[in-house]
Amino acid sequence: MSDEDLWRVLRGISEMPYGAGQITALEQLLRRVDAADDRHLAFVTRMQATTGYIYGGEPAKSFVTFSWCLSEFDRDPQPYHQRHLHQLLWHFKYMASGLLKFPEVPLDRTYAVLDDMERRYRAGGHSLQAVHKHRFRVAEHVGDVEAAAHWYRLWQTTPRDELSDCAGCDPTSQVSYLADTGRDAEAVALAEPVLAGRLTCTEQPQAILTALLLPYLRTGRAEEARDAHREAYRRLRGNLADLWDIADHVEFCTLTGNEARAVELVERHLDWLDRPPSPAAAMHFAAAASAALRQAGPSTVYRRAAEGRPAAEVSAASLADELAETAAGLAARFDARNGTSQQSEWIARRLAVQASGEHVPLSASVRRRPARPTRPTRPVADEPGTPASSTERAERVRSGKGERPAVTVPADAGPDDLLNLAEQSWGRHDRATFRAALVAFDDRFGSAELPARTSAHRLALRASERGDEDDIDGAIKLNRAALELYREAGEEVAAQAVAGRLGVLLTRSDEETEEGLLLVREAAEVLDRLGDAQQRAAGHDRVALVLLHRERWADALAALDRVPADAGGDRHLAARIALHRGHLLEQLDRVDEARAAVDEARRIGRELGVGEVVTGAGLAYARLVDDPADAVVACDEALEAAPADAELPVRVARARALLAAGRAPDAVDDFVEAVTLCVERGAEGDAFLRWELANAYRMVGRLAEAAEVAEEAVLGLDRLGAQAEADRCRHLLAGVYAGLGEIDPALALLEQLASNLDGPDNLPHRAQVLEEAGGILYDADRDAAAGERFAAAAEAYRLGDLPLDELRARRREAYAWLWADDRDAALRAVEVVDGLAAKLGGQADPPVLYELALAAEVGARVLTGENRLDEALGRLTGVPDGLRSIEAFGEAAQVEALIGELLLRLDRPAEAEPLLRRVLGGLPAASRQVRQTAWLLARVLDLLDRPTEAAALRAEHDLDEDD
Repeated sequence: MSDEDLWRVLRGISEMPYGAGQITALEQLLRRVDAADDRHLAFVTRMQATTGYIYGGEPAKSFVTFSWCLSEFDRDPQPYHQRHLHQLLWHFKYMASGLLKFPEVPLDRTYAVLDDMERRYRAGGHSLQAVHKHRFRVAEHVGDVEAAAHWYRLWQTTPRDELSDCAGCDPTSQVSYLADTGRDAEAVALAEPVLAGRLTCTEQPQAILTALLLPYLRTGRAEEARDAHREAYRRLRGNLADLWDIADHVEFCTLTGNEARAVELVERHLDWLDRPPSPAAAMHFAAAASAALRQAGPSTVYRRAAEGRPAAEVSAASLADELAETAAGLAARFDARNGTSQQSEWIARRLAVQASGEHVPLSASVRRRPARPTRPTRPVADEPGTPASSTERAERVRSGKGERPAVTVPADAGPDDLLNLAEQSWGRHDRATFRAALVAFDDRFGSAELPARTSAHRLALRASERGDEDDIDGAIKLNRAALELYREAGEEVAAQAVAGRLGVLLTRSDEETEEGLLLVREAAEVLDRLGDAQQRAAGHDRVALVLLHRERWADALAALDRVPADAGGDRHLAARIALHRGHLLEQLDRVDEARAAVDEARRIGRELGVGEVVTGAGLAYARLVDDPADAVVACDEALEAAPADAELPVRVARARALLAAGRAPDAVDDFVEAVTLCVERGAEGDAFLRWELANAYRMVGRLAEAAEVAEEAVLGLDRLGAQAEADRCRHLLAGVYAGLGEIDPALALLEQLASNLDGPDNLPHRAQVLEEAGGILYDADRDAAAGERFAAAAEAYRLGDLPLDELRARRREAYAWLWADDRDAALRAVEVVDGLAAKLGGQADPPVLYELALAAEVGARVLTGENRLDEALGRLTGVPDGLRSIEAFGEAAQVEALIGELLLRLDRPAEAEPLLRRVLGGLPAASRQVRQTAWLLARVLDLLDRPTEAAALRAEHDLDEDD
């Protein structure tokens, strides 16, 4: 590469975001620069590398590049050195701060850098304000309170100059010192005018907002503390260099009682400890993370893979111990270097942090303050003949939604009476009476010698309990025992009822075999002969359920058709059967019949007051109606009736219905409640719900919350191994970042997506992602980088055999190179555009006509830049009419304005005038194109020697004659 090419590469790298990508590009460039033996370019590249290393999270490397530049500056001064003298002196501050963060660097070396910095500042006539500040920071680090106070006073009383830190960074350090010395009110007052001003530094406002977290909290400004946390953390979260400040946010979450959020932040950044920017940052984060994990209870944390360590769920407690040991070990290394105990004492305080004071809600996705539960361990099923304790049974009675009225069980009821009461209550969905009757049975008769039939009945009911608790294996075991006892007792009807229930459970188990279907069919046949009408109806319903689980919809519906219309007089059973029928008809796409069936179930459920049926039928009805507003009404009814364990699916269904009905703000509330319920119960799925919540936040314009929740969702989806969903959420998040103006995080996500979508089946999606990245770069005036992304997108479209999309991407590429002032690249892109346009020519589809027209326009603009005006004009023949034919009126006016400009530059004003007048007359008054077209028309009138008209036109559109 020529020197000119290397300089162009350096300029491109300077536009890249700080981070690993820029560092890699800089190091590749440095090797080429050194091979080219250009001292000027080598110096400037290393100056850029010093800044890149600092802000990219690898400050240790900056020591080498800074030393090289300083040595080169002193050894053989060149004119170009003077142009970079201010930046070189500024870099002294990076060195003084950075060396302090590495315990292997002797403290004397930091003092030597400060002395050299002071000498050079004095020699250049600069203020020593920045020198005093960094001497203060060293004194504070080693715990020399008096020296810190001395240098702080000098720092504050010495005049600022162009080498002082910015108007945000200096106050940030002051706020930290005031907060550390118990002067929180002063810290807040100092920061107020700073935050009210305009901060343009890379580190602001996130640094000063982070410094204000505890002062805000300790002065009773909880809302300001919450807002500072949200805004600052959002800006910090993607930058490895900011690991120290991220630790402050973890600690803030712990202090404010947001243990779940604290652990989420730890999980998100835990792998940064494998590549920390400095030992100091690692020490601080490890300590804050350890304190957070100790508040998490008996939970697990996902730890990503690293060299020599596979990805795994690890115990929060053991990880807390490991991180505490890391933090304490690093603190000891710093103290050994410094000859003090300051860092160990400071880390000990960090490790002891726990929630204190009033809870400050921080999360945009969790409404209450849930603990982080571990996955619940299912109790072992009761052994046959071994009843649970009355305490355990009573606890089950007390569980459920809200406070339930006390259930009175007849004091004189015998064992069979109590079991019959429980059986009837189960069929009526009266779980409170069901459990109360069983508690009474166990208390009164649990240790008594009972007939086999009675023992079998109790086992069967215990199996129902286990099934209700999703302990399928335990329920199967108990039902088998009950079946054996019933058969021993010669109770054939009761045995077949249990056999049918056992068959349904076997179908739901992990090891489902043909046994389940055989059992329910045999039971239904026996009950048809021996059972009453209700038992026959229940038998056929169980056959239908097994076939439903096997997705044999038509066979299941045929089984239900054998059920008597009134379900043998059991209206509760009739409601359940109507609901099952509705599900089957829905699967068979017989929507009207399905809707009628579930509506019947809703009606019976309302009349009987059975919340489970009303809830299930309401959810089914919501799925089956066309109007989202009707779905919302059905979900409202279901939510009102829902038992506690059914509230979550109802919330989710209602949120989706609200979103479809255009009520996104209301949907947000339901999604938040759903996520909260998921987290409270330790249920899987909260990551998917957070994804939906993030989209709802995006739809209502609450982009900051959308970003926060989408980040949580990506982390959770990655943890579940759901890469396709995680990538779709990343795509959503990239759009949210772009909407927030956070260009570099958006681009980083799109780059990751493009990398993930590297398979041949994903070419269209990969191309779309690359094109979106190009669009973001183009809008940010990073045109050369945009051209590269558009070119990559076009190549992916080509490989995916999508010629129209390829043409669009190549057209956009040409525009990017045009605005990047890379004329050769623009011309090459136009040549490719022309080839693609020729292949698509002759097609009449509006999308093709549109792209062909815009391809002609971009070619004309590139040729105009080359002063090939006649060729440019020739390309545009017939293009405006073609655009108008597909109702692309704005684009047609844009092309006609370009034709007018070309006629003007070709000295053909008489032809340009009527065209430009027509364009100007057709443009909306507020259009951006109005001023440009008016300017062109005024120039045409000048050339036609009509100055009065030209002046009037300029006055009308507020144009200067010299514009």
